[in-house]
Amino acid sequence: MVNLTKIYTRTGDGGTTALGDFSRTSKTDPRLQAYADANEANAVIGVAVATGGLEEEVVTTLTRVQNDLFDLGADLSTPLQEAPEYPPLRVKQVWIDELEADCDTYLARVDKLRSFILPGGTAGSAHLHHATTVVRRAERSAWAAIEQYGTDTAQGRGSGGVNPLTATYLNRLSDLLFILARVANLPIGGDVLWQPGGGREERPVR
Repeated sequence: MVNLTKIYTRTGDGGTTALGDFSRTSKTDPRLQAYADANEANAVIGVAVATGGLEEEVVTTLTRVQNDLFDLGADLSTPLQEAPEYPPLRVKQVWIDELEADCDTYLARVDKLRSFILPGGTAGSAHLHHATTVVRRAERSAWAAIEQYGTDTAQGRGSGGVNPLTATYLNRLSDLLFILARVANLPIGGDVLWQPGGGREERPVR
């Protein structure tokens, strides 16, 4: 159980912050960027859920994802360490398998894509399209952290790498959110499709 008795601590006033293993690093550390982007994605998903209009099954899926994103942030904030005394939360392959199964289930409900899709339609769909773009940014940030710190374990605090499954999870999540944005527009007849030239030009016949 998390027990927050005070929100401001002043410990970050010098431009550093604590990682999950209590080591300190710069606030420009790419690991911080990655979990900050994941946190932003979680907030946008929360807006999509709070807006209403989403199916109960979709809300259940998104609520599970929101919990996963908190765990993913904890993973990104804690460098990999060999045989830690207290094993931290880590993204697992089964979480990714669940996302892939969700993608297959929901994709079966929508038509094959005939064009690029514009964010819009229902409010829930628009917010889920927004969440998709934020998750894709979070994935890029995770890969940047992996490129800098690698994926190796270490004995000392703050010196270990980054779990690569965090980036894989975010990749699959962006796919799922895109599909769910399409599902959210089923009540209004489906996708809002891109028109080349804003509809001012006829599409070429292929």
